[in-house]
Amino acid sequence: MPEAKTKPTDASVDDHIAAKASEAQRADCKALMALLKKVTGQGPKMWGPSIVGYGAYQYTYASGRTGTSCLVGFAIRGREIVLYLAPYWDGAAELLSRLGPHKMGKGCLYFKRLADLDPSVLAQLVIGSVAEIERRHGPVHTGGE
Repeated sequence: MPEAKTKPTDASVDDHIAAKASEAQRADCKALMALLKKVTGQGPKMWGPSIVGYGAYQYTYASGRTGTSCLVGFAIRGREIVLYLAPYWDGAAELLSRLGPHKMGKGCLYFKRLADLDPSVLAQLVIGSVAEIERRHGPVHTGGE
């Protein structure tokens, strides 16, 4: 079975953001990092070459394949920031409708500027996502392995 590419590394989060983010994105990343640390109680860690992740959890697919992923994280993707979360819990759709301009993928929330989003709604989405992951996969842990 192939090894997961997205796993924790010892790369510097600050160096990654300095290299990839525009000046405006750096400010957004700093604010997002404060929110994610407050919600998860975890510090940031690079997951693979491009994801800044917080916490970790174990998952098991129906096929039996298992793995570890960050509890919540974000990445800089060109002019957008992508927030990785679990938006499939009761109430998430209503919150997303009040969030502000964004695009939503299966577990990826894309936005251009943090200032365009309602900060309290964003915090509720992250809190709900963490709770849903814990409900589905059990308690999270601080390590990445």
